[in-house]
Amino acid sequence: MMKTTSAPAPVLGTRALNRATLERQLLLRRSPSTAAAAVRHLVGLQAQNVKPPYYALAARLDGFTPEALSELMAGREVVRIVTLRSTIHTHTADDCLTLRPLVQPARDRELAAFRTGLTGVDLDRLAALVRELVEDEPRTMAQLRAALGAEWPDADPQSLAVAARCRLPLVQVTPRGLWGRSGQVALTTAEHWLGRPAGPAPEPETVVLRYLAAFGPASVKDMQTWAGLTRLREAFERLRSRLVTFRAEDGTELFDLPDAPRPDPDTPAPPRFLPEFDNLLLSHADRTRIVPPAHRGRHWQGNQAYRTLLVDGFLAGVWKLDGQALVVEPFDPLTRRARGEVVEEAGRMLAVMHPGTSYDIRFGTVRA
Repeated sequence: MMKTTSAPAPVLGTRALNRATLERQLLLRRSPSTAAAAVRHLVGLQAQNVKPPYYALAARLDGFTPEALSELMAGREVVRIVTLRSTIHTHTADDCLTLRPLVQPARDRELAAFRTGLTGVDLDRLAALVRELVEDEPRTMAQLRAALGAEWPDADPQSLAVAARCRLPLVQVTPRGLWGRSGQVALTTAEHWLGRPAGPAPEPETVVLRYLAAFGPASVKDMQTWAGLTRLREAFERLRSRLVTFRAEDGTELFDLPDAPRPDPDTPAPPRFLPEFDNLLLSHADRTRIVPPAHRGRHWQGNQAYRTLLVDGFLAGVWKLDGQALVVEPFDPLTRRARGEVVEEAGRMLAVMHPGTSYDIRFGTVRA
């Protein structure tokens, strides 16, 4: 009896992965989605600083205005909270109340690294005390350190603050995060701020499907990098019959939703101005689908991340607002046509994000 063998999985090249990811990320063409729908589809926006989520949506949505996201935040429909990769994200209220329980094991592992500074600290008692404090009124980290230090004077103050953040889902309350407003970081619990209890953590398979819809095709390690979690292989295996598989050029197995868009690799990709810490550049173990190997690490310096520029769908430089000028610093010389397209996109972005303000658009020295 002849033994049958399954056909090898098709190979997706770098440009194919690039275009598929850009389409899922709403960066191949601008989406008519609302800000709330986009935040949900993208499973949150990296938000280490206040402004990046606004620039992230400006690059992705047709008709976006900063006020659209700011109003959602003021109305407590989206919040700022530490979730994926132990970093601050802007999430919808629903995702805040479910994704945080999903990543709690990672917060527990993070806390274990501070155990030396927490000798003698009853963590359950600490969590109860912090909840009482922040639900009485929002507190700054300095206030929490002072209160917890009075309770456990021999403990390390920074470790106490980390324990508070890891044990409880603490959100940053407004006016922090509002466009054009300032405010120090003050915290309360997600349940108190949103007026409802946290939901149970979603099944990992549910989040796998959402990740692939926003970042796929992707490997197990890609998703683990995005979420800051481990041991997700089993969730992918349980979904295998519902997914399609491919291979990257290096042989890595990639999973995807059967009906997800995978555009032609030659589909045009207009320039896009992205903020620092955009999830597009942070959510895969293998980032070559967006970051050419020659440019790896060039959009960082120490702990500082720069705002990034995409040209033809790939990382091509960084940019900054310097006084009344938008300065583009490409990594390689741009063609005349590419420069023209970059200038056009810069003008559009500035009109959205800084209406009524005049900026010069100029090119700086090509970064070494």
